[in-house]
Amino acid sequence: MRRVVIESPYASDDDRNLRYLRAAMRDCALRRESPYASHGLLTQAGVLDDNDPAERALGIELGFAWRSAADATVVYFDLGISDGMKHGIVDAITIGCPIEFRTVPGWAAGDELAPIRARVAELEAENAEWRMSAAGLGDEP
Repeated sequence: MRRVVIESPYASDDDRNLRYLRAAMRDCALRRESPYASHGLLTQAGVLDDNDPAERALGIELGFAWRSAADATVVYFDLGISDGMKHGIVDAITIGCPIEFRTVPGWAAGDELAPIRARVAELEAENAEWRMSAAGLGDEP
């Protein structure tokens, strides 16, 4: 079973973002993946205060510690990509953890994310071309 770290928005609209995180976790579970979402776990009452900068930084650090054990980082971006998610993406890139971009069925945000989805598709295509070229499988000039 694959272990995945979830990146999804959390700060600001806590209720909506928590419902979205639960939907993302369900999406992972239905894919037979074991999801880990530090932002949903460590910000529960009595654990860490996401509004306290020092505790937020600690929570991010604690969450990053799990990424090296994950098979992938999955970025759910229907609601956009927050600053916290950007830090998670950079951490995944830094340690070489594969990144997958996903949407949650039923959470389509509409046209405002069309440019992001288009750019993600472009980056995925470029990455596939680069990997084939690096492996000696691409077209020769």
